[in-house]
Amino acid sequence: MEITSVQNKLIKETTKLHQKKYRDQFGHFLVEGYHLYEEARTVGNVVQVFTTDHAIVGEDVIYVNEAVLQKLSDAKNPQGVVTVCQKVDAQEPSDQILLLDHIQDPGNLGTLLRSALAFGFTTIVLDNTVDVYNDKVLRSTQGAIFKLNFIHSSILEFMEKYNWILYYGTAMTGVPIQAFSTMPPFGIILGNEGAGVNEHILRKTTKNITIPMIQTESLNVGVAGSIIMYELQKKLS
Repeated sequence: MEITSVQNKLIKETTKLHQKKYRDQFGHFLVEGYHLYEEARTVGNVVQVFTTDHAIVGEDVIYVNEAVLQKLSDAKNPQGVVTVCQKVDAQEPSDQILLLDHIQDPGNLGTLLRSALAFGFTTIVLDNTVDVYNDKVLRSTQGAIFKLNFIHSSILEFMEKYNWILYYGTAMTGVPIQAFSTMPPFGIILGNEGAGVNEHILRKTTKNITIPMIQTESLNVGVAGSIIMYELQKKLS
């Protein structure tokens, strides 16, 4: 069977998943392209696959024409496959945690998620942060989305619940990262692109850290967070 009409009920319902309210309602999200399809298949959370490629087979595969694929896609040039995936329930936190306070830029979030996976920060706490299932975030994570544990929570409430974990904020007046070391379990808190980490959170941390710089006052949060996670993982290795 091949769906050839963009007015098809299933296609119209699936397209709604580009909107956060429907992703939250149905517990599903969309990924595009062969790489993300394969990553989703590997972890086993594929719900349905829409594709123009008849080499892709399976009970959950539905073939569509180019016009329908374009309707389902958020990209100008669809890669041939759009996959509906099941959101995964949050698990207990790991020993290295990244806590994000009001991060709003999808590109920054995508960068942080890829770096978090690369450097062992496999639990991500999201406090009023851009949706991890946003199309732009998903594209920039390159599959990291399927290997991380996401917990949606107020950072202050999370810190109170898991009060045996060491929490380190990021602030201009903090301890230089080169002089800082710790041991798991611990969490690194990164803040909003403009405002930084909320002052109420910084007052509750074990210590705050910073990246010394020569000719600029601040770094993009995606870059800064990646440097901090790399430096800490290097010291743990």
